Amino acid sequence: MSNERAPGTVGRTTGDRVILGLTIATALIMTAPLIWVVALSIKDNKELMVSMNSVFHAPYTIQNYINILATSSVFRWILNSLIVSGGLTIGTLILSSLAGYGFARLNFPFRNVIFVLVLMGLAVPEQAVLIARHQLFSWLKFHNSYHGLILPGLSAPFGVFLMTQYFRAIPRELDEAALLDNASRFKIFWKVLLPLTLPAQATLGIFTFLNAWNDYFWPLISGTKKEMYTLTVGIASTQTNFAQSEGLGFLMSQAVFAGAPILILYLFFQKYVVTAVSGVAVR
Repeated sequence: MSNERAPGTVGRTTGDRVILGLTIATALIMTAPLIWVVALSIKDNKELMVSMNSVFHAPYTIQNYINILATSSVFRWILNSLIVSGGLTIGTLILSSLAGYGFARLNFPFRNVIFVLVLMGLAVPEQAVLIARHQLFSWLKFHNSYHGLILPGLSAPFGVFLMTQYFRAIPRELDEAALLDNASRFKIFWKVLLPLTLPAQATLGIFTFLNAWNDYFWPLISGTKKEMYTLTVGIASTQTNFAQSEGLGFLMSQAVFAGAPILILYLFFQKYVVTAVSGVAVR
C-alpha cells in the first residue's frame, strides 16, 4: 500500500488545525470573563478588598452563596421568576405559533399589511411605550401581580416572524393531503404542522425564557412589593451602596446564581437551537 498522500491533503489538514486553534482561542477569550466571575464569587470579600490577585490562589469559600440562600425571600423570588418566565414563554409560544400559521397559510384581507405592522414592533424600543404602559396598568390595577409582569412580554414580533418563516418553509403538499382526508384547519395546524416546528419553538422558547428571566426594567417598575420581586430585582435589592468595592465576591455570586438556571436550560435544549438555526429538521 502506498504511503503517498493525495495532493492537497496536507494543506487541508494544516488548514483544519489552524481553524481548530482559532476556534479554541476564541472560545477561551469568550469564556474568560465567565471564569473570572465564577472565581470571584468563591473568594472572601475581605481578601478581594486587599488584593485582586488573591483570586488565583486558595482559600476559596462558598460563603457568598450561603449568604444569598440565607436571604429569607430568595426562594420566593425564584418562584416569581419561574412563574413569570414560564407563563411568558408558554403564552408567547401559543400566540406566535397561531399567528405564524395564520400569516403563512391563511388568506385574509390586508394580511401583508398587518404582517408589516407586526414587524414594525421590532423597531419600537420598550422605553418609548413605558409611560403609557405604566399608566394603563395602573388604571387596570395590574401592578404587583403576575399577569402585570407577564402581559407586556406577550407582544413578541420576533416570535411571530420566526414562526411565520418556519411555517412557510413547510411544503404545502402536507396541507393539501390532510384536506383531502377531510381534516379541519385546526387539526392540520395541531396534528400535522405544529410538530414539525419543534426546533423553532424550542429556540423561541429558550430566548423568551432567557429574556424574561434576566429582565430587570419592567419588573422593577411593576413589582414594587418585596413579595412580588423577581430574582433579578430581588438580588439587586440586597446589595449595599458599596457592593462594587466591599462586596465584590457577593456581587459576583449573585450574577452566577441568577444565570445558572439559564445555562442549565440551554444545555438541555441546545440541540433544538442548533437545528433551528441550521434549518435541518430534528430526527
